[in-house]
Amino acid sequence: MSQGDSEGFGDALGGLTAQRSVALSNKLTGVLSVSYTDSDIRDALRLLDQQQVNNTPDTRRQLRSNLQKEVIQCNASIIEEFGHVAEQLKTIGSTISSLRKCCEEMRRQVVAARQENAPILDEANTLLDQKQSLEKKRQLLEAFNSHFMLTEDDILTLTSTNQAIDDHFFAVLARMKQIHSDCRALLGSENQRLGLELMEQSSRNLNSGYQKLYRWIQREFMTLDLENPNINAFIRKSLRTLAERPALFESCLDDFSEARDSILTDGFYSALTGSSADQDRDSTMKPIEFHAHDALRYIGDMLAWAHSATVSERESLGSLFIAEGNEMAKGIQAGRHSEPWSAIDGESFDGRKALHNLVNRNMAGVARALRQRLEQAIQGQDDSITIYKIANLISFYRVTLTKLLGEASFIPEALTNLEATAMRQFEALQSDQIATVQAELTQAPSDLSVPDVLEETLTQLKALMKSYESSLTPVESRETAFNPVLAQTLRPILNTCETLSAALDVPSKEIFLLNCCLASKATLLPFTPFTKSMLEQMEDKIESSTASLVEYQHYFFLHVSALHPLLTALATLTESNDDLSQVHGLPPFQPAALAQAKQTLDDFLPSALMDALENLKELTDAKLAGDITSEAADRFCEDFEFVEGRLVAVDDLVEGEEEDGERSDGQEDDEDSSRQERTKDLAQLRSLYPRTSAEIRVLLS
Repeated sequence: MSQGDSEGFGDALGGLTAQRSVALSNKLTGVLSVSYTDSDIRDALRLLDQQQVNNTPDTRRQLRSNLQKEVIQCNASIIEEFGHVAEQLKTIGSTISSLRKCCEEMRRQVVAARQENAPILDEANTLLDQKQSLEKKRQLLEAFNSHFMLTEDDILTLTSTNQAIDDHFFAVLARMKQIHSDCRALLGSENQRLGLELMEQSSRNLNSGYQKLYRWIQREFMTLDLENPNINAFIRKSLRTLAERPALFESCLDDFSEARDSILTDGFYSALTGSSADQDRDSTMKPIEFHAHDALRYIGDMLAWAHSATVSERESLGSLFIAEGNEMAKGIQAGRHSEPWSAIDGESFDGRKALHNLVNRNMAGVARALRQRLEQAIQGQDDSITIYKIANLISFYRVTLTKLLGEASFIPEALTNLEATAMRQFEALQSDQIATVQAELTQAPSDLSVPDVLEETLTQLKALMKSYESSLTPVESRETAFNPVLAQTLRPILNTCETLSAALDVPSKEIFLLNCCLASKATLLPFTPFTKSMLEQMEDKIESSTASLVEYQHYFFLHVSALHPLLTALATLTESNDDLSQVHGLPPFQPAALAQAKQTLDDFLPSALMDALENLKELTDAKLAGDITSEAADRFCEDFEFVEGRLVAVDDLVEGEEEDGERSDGQEDDEDSSRQERTKDLAQLRSLYPRTSAEIRVLLS
């Protein structure tokens, strides 16, 4: 090798070495620049870790070749598997070709078969359509029959009298009513024949059912015991159902009322006589007529029986007709809709009113018998107190039974007439008694006490008021209703007493009237709620008579004490000096007369009250007599103060004139001198009449 060649080779080698250094540097730079968070690097490291190779220089040198070898092996395995897949795909392709040929053959055969079977299929479709139509008609017919038709057994249950009335009967009847109601929908169709036929058939069956129910209720009513609280529930239900036919219902009630009327009337006569309709006497029952001698108890027992029977009948029929809400009212209303000709225009059904009417009809016979017996009992009485008690007793039961049955009922109407009859008889007896009493009472008693006739009248009136107090008369009308009784009993006697008092002198007249009025007031006072107006009249008369007696006692004090002349003389004078100066010239104030008046007053004062009370000794109320005398004494004391004041004023006037005369020092003229001489001769009135008003009040207190 030449030197030049050597140099060229060396340059080439140096250049190769330089290139390798650059390539290595680039690889290192690339490796170092790669981030370990990169997913590809991480996956590569994971695969390298799975190789489980040791980190040795040989391994590192053979790593690349080993990896490439593995990749080549994997690719070879894949190619081999794909070869198998290709063979299978070829097999599938041949199979598909065979299937295609088979399907084409089948299609050809199907087309040929369809062409051959087309008429048969059309006929089959037509038959299927007809079958579906017939099935729908069958279902419609079954639904129609089940809704609008009853079975033979149900029709027998509804119409046959041999079948019992039970829950099944009411169920069939309810269904028939529903069928009858639904038939109206059929009448709205074009062909109404079916609806009319069904309507006629259902109406006929319904009428037969209601007739059967009507006859069954009639039979049950014949043996019905209203006293039994456990009344057959089917009777209640049957009545509510029959109420839908008002004509049958009313007919049934009429028959029931007639039966109950007969039963209750027989029961009333049995209670009166103690024996039943078959003349069998019940020894345990005491007949009401046993107390016929005691009219009040006899009438009370009959009225109590009638009241008890009415309450029992009402409670029993209430449980029978309206015990379960307004079902009966609903039935009646439904019946009025079905039979509008049976209803009254504008009137709605009232269950309570219908119950009252039914009870009233049932008690009609009792009302007639009761009225007859009560009229006989009333006519046989001649005692006014007993008659009045009977009237109040009848009034009590009239009000009570009116609340149960209403005013327009047989028993309340009968009791109203009987009460009026009793009151008319009471008024007649009272008028006769008053006429007899007034004929006997010709003069007042000598001791001015209450006449025996008035005491008897007050005793009777007290009994009448006690009887009236227990009545059921409304509070607002009690006084108005009792005023006629007072006018017929007490007022005529008081008028007679006033007439008798007119013939008496004062104070006997006023004392007699006061005694009568005080006795009457004491009798009326416990019954103030219905004697208020009469008590006010008594108070006015008592006040008037009391005022008259006060005037009389005052007059007595003035005249017996000799104060009247002094008071009369001073009454016309004023307090002026001219009038006061004339007092000494008046006759009652002359020294002798005034001294006599003073002596009379001194003699009067010690026994003044006793003497005054003696004037009222016939007055039955000692307290009132004391009050009258005390008031008169007070007025006397006022009059004495007036006289005392005038006398003091006159004395003061005289003393003033004397002092004026002493201060004049002889300068007066002849006229003044003569007046002073007269003044000196005048005596002091108070020295002649020294009593003071304070002393008078003490002595008369």
